[in-house]
Amino acid sequence: MRTSILAIASLLSIFLLLSIPCATSSNDSVHEAFLQCLYDQSQPSNPISAVLYTPNNSSFSSVLQSYIRNLRFNETTTPKPLLILTALDVSHIQAAIVCAKTHGLQMKVRSGGHDYEGVSYWSDSPFFILDMFNLRSVNVNISDETAWVQSGATLGEVYYGIANKSNTHGFPAGVCPTVGVGGHLSGGGYGNMMRKYGLTVDNIVDAQIIDVNGRVLDRAAMGEDLFWAITGGGGVSFGVVLAYKIKLVVVPSIVTVFTVERTYEQHATDVVYRWQQVADKLDNRIFIRMIIDVVNSTTKTGEKTIRASFLSLFLGDSKTLLSLMNQSFPELGLNQTDCIEMSWAESVLYWTGFASGTPVDILLSRTPQVLTHLKRKSDYLQQPIPKDGLEFIFQKMIELERPVLTFNPYGGRMSEIPASEKPFPHRAGNIAKIQYATNWNEDGVEIANHYVNLTRKLHGYMTPFVSKFPRQAFLNYRDLDIGINHNGPNSFLEGAVYGVKYFLGNYNRLVKVKTKVDPGNFFRNEQSIPVLPSRRK
Repeated sequence: MRTSILAIASLLSIFLLLSIPCATSSNDSVHEAFLQCLYDQSQPSNPISAVLYTPNNSSFSSVLQSYIRNLRFNETTTPKPLLILTALDVSHIQAAIVCAKTHGLQMKVRSGGHDYEGVSYWSDSPFFILDMFNLRSVNVNISDETAWVQSGATLGEVYYGIANKSNTHGFPAGVCPTVGVGGHLSGGGYGNMMRKYGLTVDNIVDAQIIDVNGRVLDRAAMGEDLFWAITGGGGVSFGVVLAYKIKLVVVPSIVTVFTVERTYEQHATDVVYRWQQVADKLDNRIFIRMIIDVVNSTTKTGEKTIRASFLSLFLGDSKTLLSLMNQSFPELGLNQTDCIEMSWAESVLYWTGFASGTPVDILLSRTPQVLTHLKRKSDYLQQPIPKDGLEFIFQKMIELERPVLTFNPYGGRMSEIPASEKPFPHRAGNIAKIQYATNWNEDGVEIANHYVNLTRKLHGYMTPFVSKFPRQAFLNYRDLDIGINHNGPNSFLEGAVYGVKYFLGNYNRLVKVKTKVDPGNFFRNEQSIPVLPSRRK
C-alpha cells in the first residue's frame, strides 16, 4: 500500500513539473497573440506601439507606479499587469476592447485617481491596464456655465480650469485636487458644497462612453438608462467613460473657512453631540466636516486624548457666517478670529492643507502631498450617537490609536433629491457619511494586516450607532471587506452582497442596465455590477 502511494505521489510530481512550463507557455502565447491583435488594430495615424508598456520596457515600473495612490498595493507580492496601454486616442481604447474580448484578458481601467482598494491596477486573473491619464483635457465654457472634462483629468485641473476663467464659478466635487475625474464623478463623488448643490452626479448634463462594441456614445445615443447608470453607479461596469459634461455652479467672490479644535478636556463630547443634532440642519451654505482622532494629551503627560476638529466652508462672508453660527451652533464657540475670507479657488487649497499664499496653479500638480499605505471604510449616521455611546467610541479609539473618523454632514440639497434620481441612494434620512481612515508608512503584508484589522475593529465597535438592514456603504470609499465578486457562476449573488449596501433599491436597475449593455460581463472587477443569471430552458 505504501509503495502504491509513493508511486502515485511520484507520478503526480512529474505531472506538476511538466504542467508548469505548459501553463507558462500558454500565458505567453495569449500575451503574444494579444499584442499582435493590438498591432493589427492600430491605425497608421495613431500607432498603438507608442503607448504600450510591457515588463520588458524600462519604463514599465515607473508608469505602473506613477498612479498608485495606495502603497499597500505597491508591494512585490501585488499582481502585476501583462502590459499597460496609455491611450492617447479613442482608437487605442477601441483596439484594447476588441483584442481583450478576443483573447479573454481582463481590462482594468485607471483614470489616475486614488482608488482605495487598487482595483484599477491589480487582479488575481491575467490582466492589463488601460491607463487614461493622457486623456485629461478640461474645456470650460463660462457663457453657458458648463465644461467638458475628460476622465483622465484630476479635480485640481478642473478647479484650475474654472478659476482661470471665473472667480464666481465652481464645481461641487471632492476636496482633494489629485482625485481622478473618471472614478470620482462616475461613483457619485461629493465635496464641501454638496449641502448647497448636491453631488457631482447631480451636476452632470452629458457624457461620452465607449461601449463593449467599441462605439462612442453621447447621452442621446446611449439612452437615459445607461446615462443614469454611469452617473453614480460607477462607469467601469458599463464601458470606458471618455468625458463628462458638467454644470458649473455659482459661488460668491468671497467665501469663508475656519478650523476649530476641541479636545476631550475642552468638552469635545458635548460639542460632538451637538454637531450631530445641527450639522445637517444648518443654512445650506454652511458645510462643517467633523474629524475625530487621537492625540497626545497636553494636560496628562504620556497619555492620549480625543480631539474633535471642525473644518468649514461657508459660501459667503464671515460676518454672515458668525451670525448664523451664533443662532444655530453657539456650542462650537466660533470667533471672528477663527474665520478667514478668501476666493473659492483659494478655499480648495485651504482644505487641502496648503500654506496661505500658495499660488492657485498648484492645483495642476498631479502628485499627492503624501503617499502612504492606507485602509478606508464607510458608514452612514442616521441618529445622533448618545453621549454614553460617544464615550464608548472615544475610549475604543484611544485603545486602537490609529483610525480616524471623519463625519461629512448631509441635509440641504442632499435631502431634496429623490434616492432613485441617481444610482447613489444615500440622500434623505442620513445625518452624515462617516469615513474610517488608517494610514501607515511601513511596508509588508503583516504590517498591513495589523492596521487593516484596527480599522475593522473600530468599524465593528460602531455597529450599534450606524445604518442597519443593510449597513450602507459609499461606492467611492471602495471596501472589499463587504464583498468580492469572482465573476463566475455565482456572480449575481456575490454582486448583491456589496451592491445592495452601495446602491440600496437602485441595485436591481443597475443590474438590468448592465445586462442590456454588456451581457457578456466584459467590463468587470472585484466589485462590478453583475449581469442577470441566464435562464436555461
